[in-house]
Amino acid sequence: MEISGIISAIVIGLIIGLLGRLVVPGRQHIGILWTLVVGIVAALLGSAVAAGFGVADTKGPDWIEWFIQIGLAALGIAALDRRTRARR
Repeated sequence: MEISGIISAIVIGLIIGLLGRLVVPGRQHIGILWTLVVGIVAALLGSAVAAGFGVADTKGPDWIEWFIQIGLAALGIAALDRRTRARR
C-alpha cells in the first residue's frame, strides 16, 4: 500500500466514523482518534461485506456499500461508547 492509499484510508475512515457518530443518538464519550479507528475498521469491514454480497462494484455510486460501512461504524461507536460509560 502506498502513502496515498494510507492517506485516503484515513480520510475515508474519518468520514465514515463521523457519519457513524451522527447516526448514533445522544452524545458519545469517545475521542476523535477512536472515531477515526472505528471508521477505518468499519470502512474495511463494510467493503468486505459488500463484496461478499456482490454490491461493492456498481456502475454508479456505491450507496449500498456506504450504508453498510456507516451502519458498521454506528455499531462500533455505540459499542465503544457503552464500554467507556461502563468503566466510569
